[in-house]
Amino acid sequence: MVRRSLIVPVVLAIVASACASSSLLEAPTPIRTPVPPASAAAEVGPAAVSSAPEDPSTLVELYERVSPGVVAIQTYLEEGVSRGSGWVFDSAGHIVTNQHVVADADEVEVDFSSGAKVWAEVIGSDNNSDLAVLRVDLPPEALAPLALGDSSGVQVGQTVVAIGNPFGLAGTMTVGIVSGLGRTLDSERAAPGGGLFSAGDIIQTDAAINPGNSGGPLLDLQGGVIGVNRAILTESFTVTGSPANSGVGFAIPVNLVRRVVEALIEGGVYEYPYLGITSVGSLDLQTVEDLGLPQAMGAYVTGVTPGSPADEAGVRGGSRSANFETVPPGGDLIILIDGVQVREFGDLLTYLVSHTEVGQVVVLTILREGEEIEIAVTIGARP
Repeated sequence: MVRRSLIVPVVLAIVASACASSSLLEAPTPIRTPVPPASAAAEVGPAAVSSAPEDPSTLVELYERVSPGVVAIQTYLEEGVSRGSGWVFDSAGHIVTNQHVVADADEVEVDFSSGAKVWAEVIGSDNNSDLAVLRVDLPPEALAPLALGDSSGVQVGQTVVAIGNPFGLAGTMTVGIVSGLGRTLDSERAAPGGGLFSAGDIIQTDAAINPGNSGGPLLDLQGGVIGVNRAILTESFTVTGSPANSGVGFAIPVNLVRRVVEALIEGGVYEYPYLGITSVGSLDLQTVEDLGLPQAMGAYVTGVTPGSPADEAGVRGGSRSANFETVPPGGDLIILIDGVQVREFGDLLTYLVSHTEVGQVVVLTILREGEEIEIAVTIGARP
């Protein structure tokens, strides 16, 4: 029987130029890579963050306190078994993991640090955020829900901890720092007209994340979940073809996790905010000059989906031209959303993910043909 360990590799795209470079963000749609599988009382919700000693030497105490709430997941598929990670969300038996961990599963097994092994039911999944919720039939006293932190307060440089099931080694703990914020990745959902939607507000960390860590928690030193480990960026692979850790991992922010998971528990679906634009991640000076833009900062709109909220509001995308083979000219440059600065496309996505919901009206400040104008857009749900 084939056994696989799950983590989504994000392989570097090499940009051919005088100075070879690579980026996750310099394409209208972020890079798509194959997705190999990774690894209460009814009214009781997720725990509040408990106080804990801030001395980093208490990592042993943190592990002993938190690890009972982290689980190993085995997904039984037609072609074999794959591994991932997850964690206990509440005492009703809800388990959070990645959507790609349990996609197309025939059966899902959840293994606890206590030695308990139980079958789980997938009650909802969201391929925009790559999150899924399972439910296990265990009494509340057998469960140890993890505390939820606040990803809005996460800072680059702070120490973080990952616990999961890399390569089938259940309960593995690694330590690192937050390396970056507001990153952008592909979602698991196809966009109209081709390509994939983007997932924003992603946390970057150098805590070692490997195949099988997918779906496990990224924690602060107080033991609060600040993210769900989802992917790694790598150019290296093991002898068996698994992606190897290179110190660049990505986690879904917990403030989004909380919203998605609660919606999945309540109704099995989460409506993801949608504008209907495509954009480059950032603009280099050569492109800015070629397009005749007054500045480099902003989210340059390369395209607008017909019938989308942005289209109905009058946002303009670029027009294809034989003289512009990569970035089409004539698009709007979004510099503010609700008065918040947009330096690049990732900032726009971060705001949408963290501060908007379907039906909300946002105001985009754009530069168009040298003029600054404001456009009100009613947020829709991703089709």
